[in-house]
Amino acid sequence: MQVPAQVEYEKAASVEHALALLDRYGPAARVLAGGHSLIPMMKLRLAQPETLVDINGLTELAYLRAADGELRIGALTRHAELLGSAAAGAHFAILHDAERVIADPVVRNWGTIGGSLCQADPSEDLSAAFAALKATMVIRGPDGTRTVPAREFHTAPYETVVAPGELLTEIRIPIRPGGGSAYEKVGRRVGDWPVGAAGVAIWLAGDTITDAGIGLTAVGARHFAAAEAEDFLRGAAASEENFARAGEIAAEHCRPVSDQRGPAAYKRHLAAELTARALRRAAGRARGEVT
Repeated sequence: MQVPAQVEYEKAASVEHALALLDRYGPAARVLAGGHSLIPMMKLRLAQPETLVDINGLTELAYLRAADGELRIGALTRHAELLGSAAAGAHFAILHDAERVIADPVVRNWGTIGGSLCQADPSEDLSAAFAALKATMVIRGPDGTRTVPAREFHTAPYETVVAPGELLTEIRIPIRPGGGSAYEKVGRRVGDWPVGAAGVAIWLAGDTITDAGIGLTAVGARHFAAAEAEDFLRGAAASEENFARAGEIAAEHCRPVSDQRGPAAYKRHLAAELTARALRRAAGRARGEVT
């Protein structure tokens, strides 16, 4: 039977209380949100915090709203809430695409958006989606609030810019007209981590691509993004040929590794193919041709 090591437990009553607890217990404390990643790691003794600071009761961090030209997602918003949000789906179909293929209903009903991002798994679905959308992360700490671009949030596998004593509190996505987005994923089985996945956001003026964002996960993409492919697409025609070439460029700049999910060459192929597929769907949505 897998049992975590002895750990102290504190339940936060507010964001300020949570920050005070993190300051009191220092770097050996860990934040408990949904717990679907942290608790299994504790059972395997891969994580052994001395204190858990439970923030599940902080309803002030559980919200989804459009305000001031942005979609704002509280860090304690559950996956199921994001999947069920009409506002999120209307502005960013990619978020619903990604949420439909994250784990299973049990995980989606309790797992949190902020917890998934802070776990920083290199195969995490929403990291690619937020990279494609060029989101901004809002972090609160004892010295106040700071913002970090999504593409600078993860510093290494399982590491983020959130320092000891800080909390990720919100994700902000700019709302822009004339766009479409999509997420494409291949996994070994339903609800599994991806073998490879691509998320795309694209904006059109007629048949010309005015801007594009491409996020990749599980294929070793720097900052979960394909910046070189984005550069290629800006000002280009929204054509099958250009979508295919953007996929090739994205794959060329990935650094996948062979593991139990598949060989590196197959993952590189997926990066190219899934990028092209996501671009095709996103462009169709931008034109109002597909849902």
